[in-house]
Amino acid sequence: MKGARLAADEALPHAGAPQPWPARQIVVGGAMLQVRDTPATSPNAEPAVYVHGLGGSSQNFTDVAGLLAGHLDALAVDLPGFGYSDPARSYSVRAFADTLIACLEHSGRGAVHLIGNSLGGAIAVRAAAVRPDLVRTLTLISPAMPFLDLRRTAQGPVVPLLALPRADRLLAWQMGRLSVEEMAEQVLVACFGDTSRVSAQRRAEAIEEIKLRYTVDHYPQAYLSTLRGLVSTFIRAYLPGANSQWRIAGRITAPTLVIGGLNDRLIDTRVPPQVAARIPDSRLLILPGVGHVAQMEVPRLVARAIVGMLDDVRATVG
Repeated sequence: MKGARLAADEALPHAGAPQPWPARQIVVGGAMLQVRDTPATSPNAEPAVYVHGLGGSSQNFTDVAGLLAGHLDALAVDLPGFGYSDPARSYSVRAFADTLIACLEHSGRGAVHLIGNSLGGAIAVRAAAVRPDLVRTLTLISPAMPFLDLRRTAQGPVVPLLALPRADRLLAWQMGRLSVEEMAEQVLVACFGDTSRVSAQRRAEAIEEIKLRYTVDHYPQAYLSTLRGLVSTFIRAYLPGANSQWRIAGRITAPTLVIGGLNDRLIDTRVPPQVAARIPDSRLLILPGVGHVAQMEVPRLVARAIVGMLDDVRATVG
């Protein structure tokens, strides 16, 4: 493990905040996935895929994808059950990773730069370990890797719901008690270290995403089932066997960048250094004052770190 290197600020464009990138639908394993393409602005750009976290969507990477368009020809995926994608039969980390691998194979672009946040980070860890041929580099932003202290996550109060029958109905009832604006504010407070960094444009988009959740019948079940799957991986990680996420992380061969925010309210802040220590070829960037979605809160810093890793890898290969 070594410290991350930031590329020069001049390596990135200085355009304003982009609108969400164009969406299209693909069919993977018989189910529809929505993806958003960020067209490259350079002929030398390399393929990349962005994977969002629990309750998020492909729009979580709008800003950083725009900043990296000169380096990466990317798409961001709505995971099954989230955004506009179809619901899934299983919401385990393994099932999500299988879908991601199928999506990478479907794209036909060969190995990609894989970038995951939170749940997307946990999924990317498994995909990179299982199919190293599909991953050029790996970037993990506040990856949802296992920890057992519920006091270190704002999700703690929700975890007891997982033991209740028809917990999705209870979650839907709780959602119905809040206005769209109130729920959006709760999400922003949980995810950002400093909500003043959220622009009016991104706040309005967050409200539109919350509105979508109110209209999708499968969303409460998808959310709770995914959280249940994450908790299951957390428990298994400390038991014997090859399916421990920590053991899986140790098998990753791709050059890896791990980013964590010291104001993360959802993932134990001790997790990113532990992840970087477990992965052989890793770089670590810890951001004071930043929360769970660094790619949304400080996209320019995240983009500079990714370009720094790409430059580092190219120099090593060269």
